[in-house]
Amino acid sequence: MADYLRPESLEMALDALKSAPFSVLAGGTDFYPARVGRTPQEDVLDISAVRGLRGIEEHADHWRLGALTTWSDIIRADLPAMFDGLKLASREVGGVQIQNRGTLGGNLCNASPAADGVPPLLSLDASVEISSATGSQNIALGDFLQGARKTALQSDQLLTALTIPKPSQPRAAGHFLKLGARKYLVISIVMVSANLEIDESGRVSAARLSAGACSEVACRLPALEAALMGKACGSALGDIAVAAHLAPLAPLDDLRGSADYRRDAALTLMRRCLSELGARA
Repeated sequence: MADYLRPESLEMALDALKSAPFSVLAGGTDFYPARVGRTPQEDVLDISAVRGLRGIEEHADHWRLGALTTWSDIIRADLPAMFDGLKLASREVGGVQIQNRGTLGGNLCNASPAADGVPPLLSLDASVEISSATGSQNIALGDFLQGARKTALQSDQLLTALTIPKPSQPRAAGHFLKLGARKYLVISIVMVSANLEIDESGRVSAARLSAGACSEVACRLPALEAALMGKACGSALGDIAVAAHLAPLAPLDDLRGSADYRRDAALTLMRRCLSELGARA
């Protein structure tokens, strides 16, 4: 018979993982749908009661988002404009019930190519905190995600937090756009996210752009980021994006869209995202 553990401290959770492999349960919004109609046979470690893993903290040079922070927590939080893209993505994660239960850490560990939270977190230059009984380490989100349903997490480790560095400029803003077959409650066909830092002259001093559902792992677009440097803010920013800037993407053909459609949609969405963000920033 499978074991079910629900520890209340991180130390207890990590000790359990050290002794035996478990399937980790947080919000359960991916865990339960994957097991409809059958009783879980694996041992389950429910970390939903672990103290200190939920909440948003501001520090001198970064924000820390606990792994159990929910999408509703993000939506309600008083955060600066650089988090606007993440807030928009949070509203796209299922319905309100899912947003109330689903967690940032669970979304990342599930590692779906169409995970709504990944592109805006990449554009925020997020890193993840990984903990085990022997200590903790931080790695870049892009290194943590290693493929469809694949992460760098080992069986004795938990993702415990995300770290978002503060921008070098006081003016920074983010945006997120998603294309699906309908307006709400839909798996992404294409997603794009952008985060811009603006200097005192109104020009782009830093740009972080990403696209999701167009590769096994959402990825940054460094050529387009470089092309935006020094450009004046405004709706014309969208005109800078060209097809060559999307070279890192490797979209697949599936029931939701062909590879060619995804490439074209990604370019259109990125141009729109930059135009809207440029005009606002």
